[in-house]
Amino acid sequence: MREICELEEAIHYHFKNQFLIETALTHTSFANESKHAVKHNERLEFLGDSVLSIVVAEYLFTHNNMAEGDLTRMRASLVCETALFEFAKKIDLGSYLRLGRGEERGGGRNRPSVVSDAFEAVIAALYLDGGLETARTFILPFVTEAIAEHSAESDYKTKLQEIVQQNPEERLSYVVADESGPDHNKKFVVEVHLNSNCIGRGEGHSKKLAEQHAAKEALSLMGY
Repeated sequence: MREICELEEAIHYHFKNQFLIETALTHTSFANESKHAVKHNERLEFLGDSVLSIVVAEYLFTHNNMAEGDLTRMRASLVCETALFEFAKKIDLGSYLRLGRGEERGGGRNRPSVVSDAFEAVIAALYLDGGLETARTFILPFVTEAIAEHSAESDYKTKLQEIVQQNPEERLSYVVADESGPDHNKKFVVEVHLNSNCIGRGEGHSKKLAEQHAAKEALSLMGY
């Protein structure tokens, strides 16, 4: 388990109340196994979920002219367990958690449900310690990067798909050619294949981003 000061360095914020961040990083399994009374992060998770939702909703409302249904779907994609787990991996949050022995042995540091819950708890700790603006400053870089990845992926992959679909017999597929690095800083290499031929190759810290870069290279080689 890494020191809290390292996490503070990673998120560019120093807690005035260290108890808040310590609680945010404490899983129920650790509290249950402790010989002394220890608070865990479930209540903070509850609050963090609400803070996250309002920050994301406000950002989407302010920066998009989407209809209500589209805003709802976009928000859901940004606050779901899968998205939060990806956000948390960017700061290696799992390595800072206080886990019980069983949860540790069971791979809790890399369990999406455990790590995404802790991410929400950290948001609550930031909100309580520094206010909404502090929480917003922490949240938005993850959100804007995810939106940018989604938009770019949609643009390049959709364009390539549209071109390929002009010939019904052609088949497009994305294949992970290589995967390296620790869980919190993975690097993927993806090839895009037209039938059995590789027509583009891309790298990224997520499969989606690598696919986007592969599609972009394929479009470039095709003259688009």
